[in-house]
Amino acid sequence: MSTSVRVRAVRRSAGVVAAAIAATLVLATPASAHVEVGSEGARALAENVTLNFDAATESDAAGITKLEVFLPKGITPADVTYGKGPVGWKLAPTDKGFTVSGPPVAVGEDVTYSVVVRQLPDAKSLVFKTLQTYDDGRVDRWIELGESSGGGHGHSAPVLKLQAAAPGAEPVAPTPSASPTPSASPTSATPSPSAPPATATETADAKPTASALPLLRAEEGGSSSALPIGIGIGVAVLALAGGGLWWFLKSRRNDTA
Repeated sequence: MSTSVRVRAVRRSAGVVAAAIAATLVLATPASAHVEVGSEGARALAENVTLNFDAATESDAAGITKLEVFLPKGITPADVTYGKGPVGWKLAPTDKGFTVSGPPVAVGEDVTYSVVVRQLPDAKSLVFKTLQTYDDGRVDRWIELGESSGGGHGHSAPVLKLQAAAPGAEPVAPTPSASPTPSASPTSATPSPSAPPATATETADAKPTASALPLLRAEEGGSSSALPIGIGIGVAVLALAGGGLWWFLKSRRNDTA
């Protein structure tokens, strides 16, 4: 075989290999999609830290509409505020983390957004498991940990590595949660103010109660009947005295005669 023939054969082989490699890379692109989180110089116990998230799309037919993040231990939903993201997107707290959502982004477009964390916990790394939703209902679950991600081609959860805490850094007080609307309860009800004591004038002018009327009427009846009885006794005494005097005088007249 001539030298020119061998050269052409080598070139052909190289072209086939290059095409195969390119095809492999194209086919592997969707599988290598990911959600990542980063923060420059992030340290344990650092305060007001901005976290930047990058969610790659895996769909060539729908746009991303929502990302739901499950917060690691040491960060509460109340500790997180929204930074920036796609136009029209907003942050909403959930029981275990938060969501950022809004109008679907263009098909094939990734989503980048940021949040601010009040204070990072004292840890070496933080895992932010994420559910990625598209406008056709599809959900990608970026929740796998460590080796379960299949060598980087699975749905690995985003992980943030932290530097050691700065000297003197300490945990801050927990962020107060929104207070629930107070409900009425026997112990929380406001007692009615007691009536002020009655004055002497008010006591004197006050009308008797129904329960006191019979007693007053009985007392009034007793005092009104006492007068006639006394008069009757006096008349009887005078009559007896007059009768006795009459008999005495009559007997004296008879003796004289």
